[in-house]
Amino acid sequence: MKEFMLLIRNEADSKSSFSHEKNQQFLNACKVYIENMMENGNLKSAQPLVREGKMVSGTNGAWKEAPYSENKEVIVGYYHIFANNLEDAIAIAKGNPEFEYTTTARIEVRPIKMREQSTAYVYPKG
Repeated sequence: MKEFMLLIRNEADSKSSFSHEKNQQFLNACKVYIENMMENGNLKSAQPLVREGKMVSGTNGAWKEAPYSENKEVIVGYYHIFANNLEDAIAIAKGNPEFEYTTTARIEVRPIKMREQSTAYVYPKG
């Protein structure tokens, strides 16, 4: 199986209007989604991201730090998964509860490079 990263993007405040009950329903749906991927052997890791941090850019001597959420859309979490191919990874992404509970979610599905073709360097696994 190949490895993919699902980067979950959504508006920073996409769930701020949720009632306590609706938030619990969303969290339970995420738990079921994760458990299903674990049972199917698709999940390597998954974590939501805390709504704080910095965006770092620049070069040595000219660094810039800005709030991570300068844009309306932010990465709210990730799933590191195993799938047979890109189409299978996309199918897994489409089952994410973000789509059921919000209308502003987007998931970036990206293959993970395991080695450099030009140097044959193999990246360490976590």
